[in-house]
Amino acid sequence: MATKNFTPINHLISPPKPASFPKEAEPIIKGSEKSIIQEVVEYEPSGHPKIIQIHPGTIKLPPDLKKFGLQPVSNSQFSSFKSVTVPLRDDQVLVGLHAPITSSFRWLATLAVYILSHSHIKLKTVEKKTIRVFKK
Repeated sequence: MATKNFTPINHLISPPKPASFPKEAEPIIKGSEKSIIQEVVEYEPSGHPKIIQIHPGTIKLPPDLKKFGLQPVSNSQFSSFKSVTVPLRDDQVLVGLHAPITSSFRWLATLAVYILSHSHIKLKTVEKKTIRVFKK
């Protein structure tokens, strides 16, 4: 018999692999997005000892300083998520999103959602009450 005169390449040839996702396929989300649901409420001091004095958020300026155009600056104890303001109330934003596309109310509501999304905030309706959901 004749001897084989070639180098085996069987280890280089692998069985065909299943095709990956096509280019148009949606990406698969591996983990779910964590979110914190908080309701925006005003701070109400209760149960503080009488030794602690709570000062108002704004300082009263003397009238002579007000003449120069100075304005008091508020020192808030609240976290920064409360300072996000939009041109509409939260319930009006959700109603405006269902308005006709040609309506200016719809565009204003879309702008409000855009502003809130940049602050990582979503609007959610729970028991006919609109609350803000803060994402981590």
